[in-house]
Amino acid sequence: MLSDTSAQVIRDTLPAVGAAIGEITPLFYQKMFSAHPELIRDLFNRGNQAQGDQPLALAGSIAAYATMLVTDNPHPTEQLLARIAHKHASLGVTKEQYEIVHEHLFAAIVQVLGDAVTPEVASAWDELYWHMADDLIRLEQGLYSNAGVEPGAVWREVIVASRQQESPDTVAYSLVAVDGSSLPAAKPGQYISVVVPLPDGANQIRQYSLTRGRADDWAISVKAIPAAIAEDGTEVPEGEVSNFLHRNVFEGDRLRVSLPFGDLVLEEGDDPLLLVSAGIGCTPMIGMLHYLTHTSSDRPVTVLHADRSPARQAHRRELTELVAALPGAALRHWYEDLGVRPATDETMPGRIELERIEVLPDTHAYLCGPLPFMDQVRSELLARGLPEANIHYEVFGPDKWLAGL
Repeated sequence: MLSDTSAQVIRDTLPAVGAAIGEITPLFYQKMFSAHPELIRDLFNRGNQAQGDQPLALAGSIAAYATMLVTDNPHPTEQLLARIAHKHASLGVTKEQYEIVHEHLFAAIVQVLGDAVTPEVASAWDELYWHMADDLIRLEQGLYSNAGVEPGAVWREVIVASRQQESPDTVAYSLVAVDGSSLPAAKPGQYISVVVPLPDGANQIRQYSLTRGRADDWAISVKAIPAAIAEDGTEVPEGEVSNFLHRNVFEGDRLRVSLPFGDLVLEEGDDPLLLVSAGIGCTPMIGMLHYLTHTSSDRPVTVLHADRSPARQAHRRELTELVAALPGAALRHWYEDLGVRPATDETMPGRIELERIEVLPDTHAYLCGPLPFMDQVRSELLARGLPEANIHYEVFGPDKWLAGL
């Protein structure tokens, strides 16, 4: 626990620090990358940095963690920290790197807040930082230990056994061990990191959900991210890793990947399941459905998926076949553009309509898709009485939602 003195200082200064943290975090990254250019080249996602998503998520996480600790009724921090710890473990983050973050984060705080950072204020926020860092280090060391590896030693080579076009912009890869041995166990819903050596010498890392996590092969799907124009008129460049994989990685090629991590894991038991996805958010759901079919589950399972059109939906056939193989499962589709296909009770135009769906008591819901989509679904489920603890989700990219942004 934080000391009483530090907790009070944090409580008193949180509004000022919170108001400035959106300025502090970009400056922190600027300072850190200037001193350690290898971090932006080989560890951090350059795309998220360029768009400001990662600094925003870091700012939100720090503010959310501080608020959880020092409010009159402290909130559990486990979910916030577990999500960060799993991402760090999938990147091979080690204890020593927290010292680097500390140095440049506090230099940015002092530069932005100036004289407001008295020795007392600096001491309190320093204690908060190491409180959060120590919790994360402990969680990450536990993840490494459970995986049977030394901290940071998460990488291995695999061979692309097959490549299949799943939709106009999505490619599925089947991966096998280089030496033909068994792959490490993966839990349904987890992801792996993939390291891609880019032409400029950078080794950029991205995470992809496992649509299949068997001992003899893993499967991931990669959606190519095109260049776009943001709402403010600025140009958003294409996804450098996803497009590199699409254009350059084929059968027989080798990839460097991490062990499986991720806190969105299908809970064991007999409770009903509601799997809700949009677009490429279907991938962790497919991993869960593979597990359910492999274990001959008879749990009630309702699968809801939204997409742009049947022609652009990735894994449409696989999703249908997996649901058909489960005796207690049902599948519903919604499409923005249904084309000439007639609407049915299972295939409908427009957006997901949860009012059409029965949500059984004790249901566990799993969500994956764009943040506005998940926010709407989550709000409707809460309004229908589903406990917040029964709603689980996965975010592709920095988790600004859990941080309260």
